[in-house]
Amino acid sequence: MSGPILVFDSGIGGLSVLSEVRKQLPQHDYCYLFDNARLPYGNLSEQELITGCVALITQHAKRLKASIVVVACNTASTLVLPQLRQQLTIPVVGVVPAIKPAAMLSTKKHIGLLATPGTVRRDYTQTLIQQFAGDCKVELFGTSDLVLLAEQHVAQQQIDLHQLHEILEPIKASQIDVLVLGCTHFPMIATQISDYLGKGVALLDSGEAVANRVRFLLSKEHTGNKQLQACYTKEINEGLKEALVDYGFSEFSLVTITD
Repeated sequence: MSGPILVFDSGIGGLSVLSEVRKQLPQHDYCYLFDNARLPYGNLSEQELITGCVALITQHAKRLKASIVVVACNTASTLVLPQLRQQLTIPVVGVVPAIKPAAMLSTKKHIGLLATPGTVRRDYTQTLIQQFAGDCKVELFGTSDLVLLAEQHVAQQQIDLHQLHEILEPIKASQIDVLVLGCTHFPMIATQISDYLGKGVALLDSGEAVANRVRFLLSKEHTGNKQLQACYTKEINEGLKEALVDYGFSEFSLVTITD
């Protein structure tokens, strides 16, 4: 029996990626590690993010004897993958905003990227746009507030639709026809986003592409007990714990940040 697949995010957004991976690899054990003590990552300095993520992920990958690490966070993926790959001998998969498929899908050649402020301003993101969307007008929308709304939604709290619509109003006004959800939190409230933007705007995220990559890297037969374990850096409320139980998690643990 192989070690679990370790999926990491700042909060619950990475569950959108975990769901896609589980569709393709249902027999595996999974550990979902989320650094909710430092949420949202889009507001952290680059050095704080790199130091904290690398220490936390490597510590738990080694403790769990994980078979692969999935960094299911766009903000972290733009910065920490090289150092993680130096520290670990197992494969490390990150999340890339779906700029390329968005550019191919758009008929207007006018697309948008909705992400955290950190992801929006990274050189990494600009390089993706230059490489894969050179024939498109690309609008960039940065928000950390939407991350917190997604957290509230998954924790079974009522989200402020007025605040949601204020965040999305510039996107609606931009007249794009494809919107890239460049933060793994955002697919968790894709229905609410789509309801406001309307059917004329297609939403794209990277979950399926990440799952395809993980399945390719774990091409040998790996089996487990289909266990789901959740680890977090700050105590979670009952609403979120209930949501995780409904999702299938059976083990919960508070972990220490050691950076």
